[in-house]
Amino acid sequence: MVRSGGVAGLSREWTVVVEQQPDADAWRELLEHVPWEAPPAEDGRPDRYVYRIRSSTHEVRVGESALEGPWRELVDRVRAAQG
Repeated sequence: MVRSGGVAGLSREWTVVVEQQPDADAWRELLEHVPWEAPPAEDGRPDRYVYRIRSSTHEVRVGESALEGPWRELVDRVRAAQG
C-alpha cells in the first residue's frame, strides 16, 4: 500500500505479507470483504492523500476522505502491522 499526496507530495509505503501474519485467517477474511470491484471514487481535491492498495489479485486507488468500512479497516490494519 502506498499513500501519496498531501501538501508536501510525499509518498509512504507499507507492505504486509498475509502468510507471515499471526492472524493470517483474519487478514484473508478482511481481504475477501473489501469491495475491490467498487472502490470509492477519488474526490479529486488537491493536497489530499490517495492510497494505492494492492493485493495479489487487485489494485485500486482510494482517496483518504473516502476510506470507510472495510477500506478504512484495511488501511488501518496495514499501517498498524508496520508500526
